[in-house]
Amino acid sequence: MASTAHDATVSVLIPAYRAEGTLARAVRSLLEQSHRNWQAVIASDDGADYRALLAAAGLVDPRLTFVPTGQIGSGAPAARNAALAAAEGAFVAPLDADDLFHPERLAILLPLAAAYGAAADNVRLVDDETGAELSTLFALGESRFALDGVAFLETSVPIMALARREVVRPWEAEARLGDDVIFNLQLIDACGPLPVTRAPLHDYRVRKGSVCHGSDSAALADACYRWMRERLAKDGFGLTDPALRALFAESLERKIALNAAFEAARRRGEVTTFQEFVARRG
Repeated sequence: MASTAHDATVSVLIPAYRAEGTLARAVRSLLEQSHRNWQAVIASDDGADYRALLAAAGLVDPRLTFVPTGQIGSGAPAARNAALAAAEGAFVAPLDADDLFHPERLAILLPLAAAYGAAADNVRLVDDETGAELSTLFALGESRFALDGVAFLETSVPIMALARREVVRPWEAEARLGDDVIFNLQLIDACGPLPVTRAPLHDYRVRKGSVCHGSDSAALADACYRWMRERLAKDGFGLTDPALRALFAESLERKIALNAAFEAARRRGEVTTFQEFVARRG
């Protein structure tokens, strides 16, 4: 198993929409990986020639694959699906174009994903403008723990799990926010609790003006949560565990209420981002 993981190719799926200012940083984080057997599939969702953009930055590598979504602004889930269709690796790892992986991330998570089907890590929240660390999703440490559905649904920061290709289902293209929640719940449903390292190997950049942190993010989140509630009642997103579906339903009600409280605080001028709101609440 260890030798298989050591030799395995990880296909890193990168949706790119107006990513001219950040994509090179994300790609450099892959070039610095100690695990060298990876493929980056960059899905252009805005018609931009990202191959030429990266080449102009001196980033040319045969492990970089470029595909178009054929649309403009179809959304990160649809772009990830376009990248997934071109993925050649036995393992898959999503990476947003404005985030980055730490150099040991693939090497550390790959053996865990080989053994358990999927694995994740702690997440470091970083202010994109200043580079300052805001927080980490979980307490730091050298150990790892198992993240079940209950614990996962209490998180408020995207978790980008690395998973075996055969357990990865296409992303829900209609989910303009929160598609990672559905994706990770499907992994937990298929694989059981996810092993998670306490070391933060993934930087989640909090960037003003992004989809998750724009002035209309609360309205967008509310619409997505309500759409999820309807879909969950209709087909359960394919989740086979009824207890997990029930937990998801309860979580959506909490998210709708929390999002409304965030929007009220934002309108009062108390906070500007959801992450700031959550941090203030402790």
